[in-house]
Parts: sequence; structure tokens; C-alpha cells
Amino acid sequence: MDRQNPGKLGFPDIGDTIAPNNKRGNAPSMASPTVQPVAHENLGDRVAAEVLHFIASGEFAPGDRLPAERRLAEMLDVSRVSVRAGLQQLKAQGLLTAVRGGGTRVAEPPTGADPALTALAQIDRGSLADLLDIRSLLESWAVRRAAEKATDEDIALIEIQVERMRNSAENRAQVDMDFHLAIAKASGSTVYRHLLGVIRGTLFEMLRYNRDELFGEPKDDAAVMQQHEAILTALKNRDGDAASAAMVAHLAWVRTHYVAAGLFS
Repeated sequence: MDRQNPGKLGFPDIGDTIAPNNKRGNAPSMASPTVQPVAHENLGDRVAAEVLHFIASGEFAPGDRLPAERRLAEMLDVSRVSVRAGLQQLKAQGLLTAVRGGGTRVAEPPTGADPALTALAQIDRGSLADLLDIRSLLESWAVRRAAEKATDEDIALIEIQVERMRNSAENRAQVDMDFHLAIAKASGSTVYRHLLGVIRGTLFEMLRYNRDELFGEPKDDAAVMQQHEAILTALKNRDGDAASAAMVAHLAWVRTHYVAAGLFS
């Protein structure tokens, strides 16, 4: 795997015939979200608004495949022509993407590094400190929410990343990135996943630096492993306070290494 390009986790797709659920934690089923039949005016606009609501609420998450046009038409009580018109609007806005071979998927957040943000973190120590503080705020919130909202499948995926971390001597930054992406998915927050997408490339560069240059001693690797295991344990126990505290402690430990390296005080 190219270590300069953060990869995406292979999250399972929602099949064409499966409608979204209103509550995370339930297995996908044919049960539809509660929707009002669309009034017979500006039907394309109304369809777009309903689908946008599903995306904003997390019922359709980034990367999820939407139900087939026929199913959406039944859910919204409109024609397939109106469904196509509404979906086309959202594709034009970059919120949906076409799937090769047919179908539609919710667009993933951008994954490339923001050159300006990355450069700022590299040349300005205050900005680097700010970025680490922002990470602590966002990720402690996300892991707390994941403890409350994650499905068993979500927890299993996070555990897989911890196991990969334990057994992998290479691509450590990528494995670490995948761990944080799995937590983002488990949080069930579309807003957080999009926010993470904005800084994802820069975060990967930070993780790469941490893993390949900053943490140079075997004891550092052991400490990082222990910290990630503590986060996983709290998630498995559905203990939001402990999960958040473990994430804050992990990033505070990272900060001590930045200070020791003279990157900021």
C-alpha cells in the first residue's frame, strides 16, 4: 500500500434492496425510514431534499449504496423519473456518485492532504500544536459517541485494526489511520466523518511522522499499543467516559513527544 496516500477501509455496502434504518445498532432490514409521501409538486426537488435528510441524519452514511430507484420510488410515493431527477441534483452537488454497473452511492469525504494545512503544520509550531489540540477535542468526542452508538460489527472492525497494529511491523501509519477511520464509522456521525475527511490527509502525514520518526524506541511502540488497546477495551465495554479519557491520554502522550523533540512547548 502506498504509505503517502491514506487508503479507505473496505466497509460493507448497503445493498440495492436494503433501506436505511432509523437506529444504529440494528441489522439492516427492509424496514424503511418514516417518510411522508412526496407532494406532487417539484418532485425532483422534494426527492433530493428527502435523500439529503437521510444523509444528514446518518441513515445513509458516506460510502453507503442507496436503495434501488424502484425502492426509493416506493418509499417516497413518486415515480422513478422523479427519483432520477432528485438523485441527479445531488450528484451534481457532489453528494452522490454513480456506481459502475448501476446504482448510486453516498460520496466519500475528500481523502487527499490539504497542501496548505500540511505546510502550515510543518512550518508553524503553533499551528502544529493547534492541530493536535483539535484532534484531541474531535477524537475524544467521536470515541465517546462510538461507545454509545456502535454496532457489534463496528466494534469488531475496530478490534481488527488493533490486531493488525499488534502484528504489523510495516505500514504502521496506515494501520493507525484505519483505526481512527473505524472509530469515525462507529460514531455514526456523518458530520464527523466529513470533518475528518477535511484533515484526513494531513492527519495521515502526522501519523506517518509519529510512527516512522518520532516514536523511535521499542518502548514507544509498546506504549502506543497499550493505549490503543485501552481505547478498544472501553469501546467493548460501551463506556463512553473511559473511551474518551483513553483517547485524551493517548494524544497527551503524543504531545509529550512533540515537546521533547522541540516541536513546541
